[in-house]
Amino acid sequence: MGAIDDEILRGAEEDAKEVAFIQNYMGVENRDLFTEEDIYYCLDVLLEYLDNLNENADDDGFIDIDTEEIAKHIQKKAKREGMGPYELDALILLIDAELEYNEQLDS
Repeated sequence: MGAIDDEILRGAEEDAKEVAFIQNYMGVENRDLFTEEDIYYCLDVLLEYLDNLNENADDDGFIDIDTEEIAKHIQKKAKREGMGPYELDALILLIDAELEYNEQLDS
């Protein structure tokens, strides 16, 4: 395999670990709220949203993350794009799981 193929494979493995973490974080009782495809979609929308927030970071580089606002944004975009529907509380849990995953990566 070439270097690019190896990099793609590593990226896919990392993505799979992230999805597994999110599913475990959400617990068995919430596992049926999102398919893997739903999780990938919501993460893409979340990261896009956070990238836009980064443009408004304060002088120290910190941004204010309002999980309910982000969840509402994901709901609206998903509806426009024919995804979901996703419940607000379920999205907030997914966002919390993603933030926790990234917190663990940073430590």
